[in-house]
Amino acid sequence: MMIQSTHKKATWLVVLMGVFAAPSLLAQTEAIPRLSNGLPDMQGTWDFRTITPFQRPSALGDQDEFLSVEEFAEFEAAEIERRDRDNFTDTTTTGDYNQFWYDRGEELLDDRRTSLITDPPNGRIPELTEAAQQRNAERRELARLAEGIEVRPLAERCIMGFNSGPPMIPSAYNNNVQIVQTDDYFLIHNEMVHNVRPVRLTDTAHRDTPRKWEGDSVGAWEGDTLVIETRNFARETAFGNSSANMHLIEKFWMIDKDTLGYEFTVEDPTTWAAPWTAMFPMRRGELPIYEYACHEGNYSMAGILGGWRRLESLGQSGQQD
Repeated sequence: MMIQSTHKKATWLVVLMGVFAAPSLLAQTEAIPRLSNGLPDMQGTWDFRTITPFQRPSALGDQDEFLSVEEFAEFEAAEIERRDRDNFTDTTTTGDYNQFWYDRGEELLDDRRTSLITDPPNGRIPELTEAAQQRNAERRELARLAEGIEVRPLAERCIMGFNSGPPMIPSAYNNNVQIVQTDDYFLIHNEMVHNVRPVRLTDTAHRDTPRKWEGDSVGAWEGDTLVIETRNFARETAFGNSSANMHLIEKFWMIDKDTLGYEFTVEDPTTWAAPWTAMFPMRRGELPIYEYACHEGNYSMAGILGGWRRLESLGQSGQQD
């Protein structure tokens, strides 16, 4: 039996088939809240849990973008069962939790899509370039050697974490983001590892220095849709396979007063063979953002590096010379 999280489960609002094809195609189902300047008021806490796969499962083939009602019910039940950690028999590795600790949700998106990725049509991330494959191999080797804290993954260092990206992607838990708006800034505060990304609304030029983990973000309104462009990352983000060269376009718009649309497009010729796009809705949360008490220099980091230094003192095999 699935355990409810402290963030109360809410049912996705039903939307028409394909309604997430583009922000311009969305018909607002009711009046949306607005600021005194007339722009949409997106402030609040938003929950982006879903068990819809990020990439289309290979078993569904390249063409099955949407499922029938019968297929949808069967696939949803199978995904809940597949993701239930209490069904896992091998829980011997570091980092395994039982199902109590997970908060992925229990529902696919109501439009019955088989992936959050909407482009390319096969619903999968394009292939990595040779340069990216080489870069990833070098990263893995540096992390394996554990020469110092600076080569460890950003999530492990509690700098950028898991679903926060950028771009944001639903993950195992803490799928919550807080938005604060002013005339000059659109602030994106992710619960996972607690980073805040400021988006400048009164600037069009990107700043190259100092380079930040989350990049440099500028935004502009196109009607009721906020379009955010992010460049100049310090290095890879918490988003898998990303690099400092990543160019990110994000779009936020309100479907109704309690549902926020989110779409992003990633382009990086040094990493992926082609640009690609993902889209999913967020629902208004009933509870505030809670502290995610993760900080660099925690017990885990000290243990990882301390343990490796011990092995080095004994020889790489861990045995006395």
